[in-house]
Amino acid sequence: MRILVTNDDGIHAPGLETLEGIARALSDDVWVVAPESDQSGVSHSLSLNDPLRLRQVAEKRFAVKGTPSDCVIMGVAHILKDHKPDLVLSGVNRGQNVAEDVTYSGTIAGAMEGTILGVRSIALSQAYGAGGRGSLKWACAAEHGPQVIRKILEIGIEPGILINVNFPDCEPGEVKGVAVSAQGQRNQALLQIDARHDGRGNPYFWLAFAKARFEPGNGSDLKAIADNRISVTPLRLDLTDEPELTRFAKAFEKAFEA
Repeated sequence: MRILVTNDDGIHAPGLETLEGIARALSDDVWVVAPESDQSGVSHSLSLNDPLRLRQVAEKRFAVKGTPSDCVIMGVAHILKDHKPDLVLSGVNRGQNVAEDVTYSGTIAGAMEGTILGVRSIALSQAYGAGGRGSLKWACAAEHGPQVIRKILEIGIEPGILINVNFPDCEPGEVKGVAVSAQGQRNQALLQIDARHDGRGNPYFWLAFAKARFEPGNGSDLKAIADNRISVTPLRLDLTDEPELTRFAKAFEKAFEA
């Protein structure tokens, strides 16, 4: 099995090293194509107004001055064009990608691009808690990642579907199982604009979420992570809402009957 590994935290991110280890537990044919710099939050963007700069870092390891989507395209359509990958793994992201995160995440976008290009794709993220980014428990993803991916591949990934996997903020032995979860929803009332001033008195702003007690919905990816369970969520590229499609079709049909 040929595996293409990418991420959004950049070519030097510890999560990428973790994912390489996971991939090598599955195959000895692992290729890495990752962004030169941190691309967190770029979502499914492409570099259309700038050239893509490709740099070979080591054998089977490349850096691209571009987004995660750019990296997957370069990997599938250029670097590995004569023998395309069988699997795209994106991550392991520094922090969970659940709920509304999936619409912003470059990690999810890497897996989306792989799916668009017809390659089975899985996004992986490691949650962290009150200790912040400095206390990430990479061992959780490293130990459980291979087994989870093997099971996903055994079940099978249908065309047009990508799988979003999130590891909880706990040690490997504290994981309480796997939860196949729905995409959750946060309390957006917690969203804040943190207004500050720089050394010259000019204003600038940070987007932030207030720390407050929040009860995630049952069956959601947020609930799974809170319960120290590995969250596995199938995501569909086709964003069409079928019930609303029918409702709108009927409404427009009646509107133009007259």
